[in-house]
Amino acid sequence: MAFEAVKGFRDIEGEKAQRKIEIRNIIEQIFRSYGFQAVETPLIEQEDFVKGNNQNDEAVSDIFKLKDRGERKLALRYEFTFQLKRLAQNKKLPYKRYQVGEVFRDEPVAENRWRQFTQCDVDIIGSSIKDEAEILSIASKVLEELGIDFAININNRKLLNEIMEKAGISKDKEAVIREIDKLDKLSEKEVRDNLKKYKAEKLLEIFNKKEKDFEKYENYKEIKALKEACKNYGVEVSFQPTLARGLSYYNGSVFEIKTKEVKQTITAGGSYLVNGIQSTGISFGLDRLEVLAKLKSQNKKVVIISFEQDKKSIELAEKLRKNNVICSVMYGKPTKALEYANAYSIENAVFIGEDEIKKKKFKFKNLKTGKEEFLSEKDILEMF
Repeated sequence: MAFEAVKGFRDIEGEKAQRKIEIRNIIEQIFRSYGFQAVETPLIEQEDFVKGNNQNDEAVSDIFKLKDRGERKLALRYEFTFQLKRLAQNKKLPYKRYQVGEVFRDEPVAENRWRQFTQCDVDIIGSSIKDEAEILSIASKVLEELGIDFAININNRKLLNEIMEKAGISKDKEAVIREIDKLDKLSEKEVRDNLKKYKAEKLLEIFNKKEKDFEKYENYKEIKALKEACKNYGVEVSFQPTLARGLSYYNGSVFEIKTKEVKQTITAGGSYLVNGIQSTGISFGLDRLEVLAKLKSQNKKVVIISFEQDKKSIELAEKLRKNNVICSVMYGKPTKALEYANAYSIENAVFIGEDEIKKKKFKFKNLKTGKEEFLSEKDILEMF
């Protein structure tokens, strides 16, 4: 029997797993602090529901398909947004929900790109531009808390469409916008050559102009309004007129957050319709954040080694756990306990034997430095 994980899937354990939990806790706490409600949704849905109206979207084409015993066509969820169509029914608006969980895509495997990954979404059904600013405030707060340097870029699909129309481009709009969106990945010459196929290379002159030149367009007013709303949160955003994203569903503002540390986008989102209702949201990939986060583990770990003093060892362990200390109790040979501590990156050990009980002081050892000292129970508890 082969025990290897399926290609594109993996086991996550130890410090990496703990780190992901800590990051997830930070994200969820911030989501809740803005009044968003947690939801959980099925991993498996009807295939037609998963595909929805965006069947040309690349992510939709990568869904994992399966059948149940009744030969019903099913699929694993590839994101959370399509499930909002069901969740948002008959809800008092605005409906603010967040979800953190696993999603699946049957796509080529690359570095830091897996077929199962953890997504963190926050969305507002029944949204305004002021709500879009709140979403960007949440994103900003999450990244600041994780110690990630970032820059927020914004654009508006209505503005892009207006620019196309005034430039006389009525055919192949989406294809043209898709090429314009590549300006941050390809050279201007490459994009110009691609645009020649659609006789749209003149657009580059427009997009190379300064922001002030876009004020003449009617839909620039939404960019201006979003920038003003973001100021109320102290969030800085930059207008990027070539930014498109989600061509098959975004209908207003679009957001993209980048860092100098990696080429890929950290997180992205925008505004779209849910059951005909204007909505907005943003999505974080937890696995990518885990790689970028400058997060020092706040968890202190202790192993208590009992020399036939189990009751007192357990009592101390319980007190430490109340202080949010990760605590293991080991019995028997100390060498075995210390090997265990080393294997699981436990930095501190407390030895409890008959002499320690009599003296009311326990041997405390920092396993990183090797330093030993005798401390009272009160001293040990105060250390954490």
